[in-house]
Order: sequence, then C-alpha cells, then structure tokens
Amino acid sequence: MMIEDEAPSGTPPACRIHLKVVPGSRRDQIVGPLGERLKVKVAAPPEDGRANAAVCALLAERLGVSTRAVAVIAGVSSPEKTVRVEGVTKATATARLA
Repeated sequence: MMIEDEAPSGTPPACRIHLKVVPGSRRDQIVGPLGERLKVKVAAPPEDGRANAAVCALLAERLGVSTRAVAVIAGVSSPEKTVRVEGVTKATATARLA
C-alpha cells in the first residue's frame, strides 16, 4: 500500500506515503504508482539531503500543506523512502496525488 493513514481517530490527520525516488531527473514530477510505492522524480542531486528536500517540497505543494508538514521518516539515504505528511488523510492524499 503506497499511502496509509497514521493518526488514530481523535487526533490531527496524518498519513505515510511510500516512495521510490529518482534524483537527478530533468524536472520534479510525480510519475505514478510503481508496485507498492509512488514513483517521484526530482531534479536535485542525491547530495547533502537536497533530493530529500526537493521531494518534501514537491509533495507539500501537491498536497496543499507547508513544507514543514512533510518529513522523510525512513530511507533518508535510499531511493525507497517513507514520508510522513501531517494535516492530510489517506483519502485526501490519494485524491491529490492521482
């Protein structure tokens, strides 16, 4: 499952998104599903956390949240990452990233 709800009921919404990130691409874009992950391409190189920052900025823009609401929580130095997005439910994330 590429997107899953994280917050228990009665707390602010949050979700986790499982990604396959391709750094060094021509442009930033959300490609679409790739198996159990969402494929994302970013122009930033995989150096000094620049690709991770670009992924967070791209997702924040598409999901309508601040960049601070998106954080890489697993796979910081790997192309397979998990990000946590605060303020967005699974249903909302799925609709906005489709």
